[in-house]
Order: sequence, then structure tokens, then C-alpha cells
Amino acid sequence: MNARSGDQIPALRVVIISAGLSEPSSTRLLADRTAQKTVDLLRERDMPASVSVVELAPLAVDIAQALVSGFPSQRLQAMIVRAAEADALIVSTPVYKAAVSGLFKSFIDLLDNDLFIGKPTVLLATAGTARHSMVVDEHLRPLFAFMRALSVPTSLFAAPEDWGARDLNARIERAAMELVILLRGGTGDSIAESGWAAYRHQFAGNAPRADRGSGDVDFGTDLMQLATGGKHGGPGP
Repeated sequence: MNARSGDQIPALRVVIISAGLSEPSSTRLLADRTAQKTVDLLRERDMPASVSVVELAPLAVDIAQALVSGFPSQRLQAMIVRAAEADALIVSTPVYKAAVSGLFKSFIDLLDNDLFIGKPTVLLATAGTARHSMVVDEHLRPLFAFMRALSVPTSLFAAPEDWGARDLNARIERAAMELVILLRGGTGDSIAESGWAAYRHQFAGNAPRADRGSGDVDFGTDLMQLATGGKHGGPGP
């Protein structure tokens, strides 16, 4: 993709969602390396990109309060908007007791189901032992399938012994390339735009394409007639 003389290509927004707790965090490090490789590959193709981060550890109290009250704080809402406006996501979580981080899952539980429809995403996890290596595909992939994100085929996992291995760099490059291919083709936007009406949506959600009002509700369906006091297959009162 080449810009014509005088044209300015807007930078693609790559957003990391990291649930790492330690400082420094191997969870964040794996995400940073993947993001950097993605940006490098995009720039080689004349596609400028920027990287920003949604770091969940500093938001732990905000996330817990939002789960109880149903109302995110201002700074938590700002991070949700950052994730929603991303052109691509790199999501990274530590693994505890053969499952994704509770902090990570709690953050995802706060998001509208519509937020990541068709969004190109790389799935990552880190753990203290290779015994957890299948958590990415057994936990993260179904979770983001439910969110209707467009997860790349290659998932990334790193245990302590992986950091010095050449194979980790190869897997990072492969996952980054898959993300770049999706971004170059505009596949995510096409899926979200062309299929939006066919999805079952969360009413009045804050997903970018979810600006819907009561005028967008089809009250002629059987379900809506039942909900508004009519009879199935016939008009309401």
C-alpha cells in the first residue's frame, strides 16, 4: 500500500491489553515484542502504526468496583475506549492454576459483547511452567471467539525456558505477520461492517458501531411482539 504524493496515511492503532502484575512483567514483555515486530512489518509495507497500552494492574481496584456497581470509573472507561478504537489488539495474560488471570477475565467481563467484532487480535500468555501452554487456545481463543474478534491462527505462549529459544522469535514473527495480513486486507472492518445487522447485539452498548436507538428496534418480530404484550404470530394490542 503506497501513498500518493501529498497523501498522509493515518497511523494504524495497535493496542496492547496486558494483565501482567510484576515489574518488569514477562507478560508485558511478550506483548511488547509482538507489537514491535508488527509495527516493523507494517512500516516495511508503508503502513505507519502506533502502539498504546491498556495496563490492567493499575486498574485493578477500578475493575473490581465496576464489576460490583456496573459503572466504570473515568480512567477505566478511557481504557475501554482505547481498546474499542484499536485497529488491532495484542492481548496478553499470565496463567495461574491452568487458567487466564482473574484480573484479565474481570476486565473482559466489563466489555460490551459487541466491542471487538471483526477486530484482528493476537492472543498471548505467559506462565511459570510449560504445563500451561494450552491455556491460550483452550481459554483465550474461545473467549475471543465469543467476543467475535478475528484472532490470528498463531497463538503465543512463553514459559521461563522459552525466552532464550530461537523458536519464540520465529513464532512472534509468524503471529505478527498474520496480524499484518489481516490489517492490509481490511478484513476486520469488512466483517464488522457487512455483517453488523446479522449479529445479535447488546442494546445501547458502547461499541463503535453500536450507536442504536429505539428507532432501530424491529418491533414487528415475534420476539418483540411477545415482549411488548402481543401474541406470537399476531399483532400486539
